[in-house]
Amino acid sequence: MPREHRPHPHEDVVDPDVDLHDPEQRLETQIHEWDLLAVISVGGVLGAEARYGLQRAMPAHAGDFPWTTLLINGVGSLAIGVLMIVVLEIAQPHRYVRPFVGVGILGGFTTYSTFAVDVVQLARHSHAAAAIAYVLASFAVCGAATFAAIVSTRALAQRRVAA
Repeated sequence: MPREHRPHPHEDVVDPDVDLHDPEQRLETQIHEWDLLAVISVGGVLGAEARYGLQRAMPAHAGDFPWTTLLINGVGSLAIGVLMIVVLEIAQPHRYVRPFVGVGILGGFTTYSTFAVDVVQLARHSHAAAAIAYVLASFAVCGAATFAAIVSTRALAQRRVAA
């Protein structure tokens, strides 16, 4: 069995899907759009601050069911569903809208890492059933919220066009 190639500490690590011999693909390894990076960063700060505010307003202690994180991820999933339909099917917004709102604000607002920590905390405090229920509830709530947002947003847009 061949050994896995591990880069030398001084060797550049590059995306294996990029052919560095192709000048077009080599450009993919460089950041050219600093404006987009700035827009995403500002949105991320705003989203993370909103999440922090909700978690401070609705604190959960170790071992408690993490209702706040479930609410945050559910609301974020709903908003992502609406945003994607608006951006991809209804409107032709400025090129900053999707990165700012979708990647930045909603990416900073929703939190898989806190979800994972919550599951571990529940398990550590001997609440295995609650941890399993939380995982299942998160998938159900977030999936249903996204689906409902997509269906509702499309229906509202079609009703608006028909009127």
